[in-house]
Amino acid sequence: MSEVIFTVTDGVGHITLNRPQAINALTTAMLADIGDQLSAWRDDSSVDSVQLTGTGERGLCSGADVRALRADLLERGEVVAEVFFSVEYAVDALIATYPKPIRAHLFGITMGGGLGLSAHCSERVVRADSRLAMPETIIGLFPDVGVLYELSRAPGELGTHLALTGGSIGAHDAVLAGLADRVEGDAPTGDLARQRGWIDECYAGDDPLAILRRLAAHDDPDARATADVIRQRCPFSVAVSLAAIRRAVALPDVVSVLAQDLVLAVPMVLRSDFAEGVRAQLVDKDRNPSWQPSRLEDVTSEDVAALFAEF
Repeated sequence: MSEVIFTVTDGVGHITLNRPQAINALTTAMLADIGDQLSAWRDDSSVDSVQLTGTGERGLCSGADVRALRADLLERGEVVAEVFFSVEYAVDALIATYPKPIRAHLFGITMGGGLGLSAHCSERVVRADSRLAMPETIIGLFPDVGVLYELSRAPGELGTHLALTGGSIGAHDAVLAGLADRVEGDAPTGDLARQRGWIDECYAGDDPLAILRRLAAHDDPDARATADVIRQRCPFSVAVSLAAIRRAVALPDVVSVLAQDLVLAVPMVLRSDFAEGVRAQLVDKDRNPSWQPSRLEDVTSEDVAALFAEF
């Protein structure tokens, strides 16, 4: 069967992601098909609204199929990344600006590119079993697909915390962070609200190393544990993610954030950190990546700023 199923019932266009064995991970072809169908429905008077969901019970979407993207990059080079991100971000922008209501049904795992499809919808319903994350700093990337628009507008520094750590959150915290609108079902209370004190204190400012040191020295054990988490993330990704979310605050809409993402994404996946991060997390699964540079102390502000030069 098709990896994306499109149907129309009673004026509602249904988009169903259909790769359950891969938690509906997104390929270039899937994204292109979604973009084409949304464009057709936009001009179809018989379609009044759209609903997005996925097959299987593991989740709406685990994100882009980064393992396949890594393999294609190693084989065919830069053009693979240029095509993939151009197609993905165009679909995300189309959803963010769509003239008809789109309701996303989030359940189980919704991460990375899955949030690119769902977080910008006009209605985002999150099921009680949901786990949401932008885990890109774990694989040598940064939180992309326009989600830094929502994260940069989350209360206090919650969005910065989620962007740098790549940590996952449940249904109620997804609403608090601005990634969902309402919870369907009886979900456990979230953790972010009670952690706001040390999060807002430690994540202030534009210096990633200063943030890390404040976390490590804080009285709260959750803060100190978070410092250990960030130490395990790709140092260059952490620094780029902080710079990107600070810039996203001043960008007026999701489309503008996606334009920034496009400038950053290709050079980021061409760095050795991306291939290494995906290898450690998803290929060999040894969870022992060798980052370049290996410490946040060795990431220079000049190297980070150079990535944003064309934006």
